[in-house]
Amino acid sequence: MSLTFQVPTLSDQKAAQDLKQLILVSVPDANVDIDSQAKTVTIDSQASEETFNQLIVAAGHHVTSAQ
Repeated sequence: MSLTFQVPTLSDQKAAQDLKQLILVSVPDANVDIDSQAKTVTIDSQASEETFNQLIVAAGHHVTSAQ
């Protein structure tokens, strides 16, 4: 299942890399694509939307929408 999160607090490429690493530590089989300019996080995984929402928030970011 592919999910896309709008994350307006992604400020730069380092923040994107840090977030990607956090997600992959928690869900190693996830395919994570982060676009810091568009401020989107796209994840393909069997884990739930809520799991990734919580991980993004735990990393200090704010999610405005998920698709």
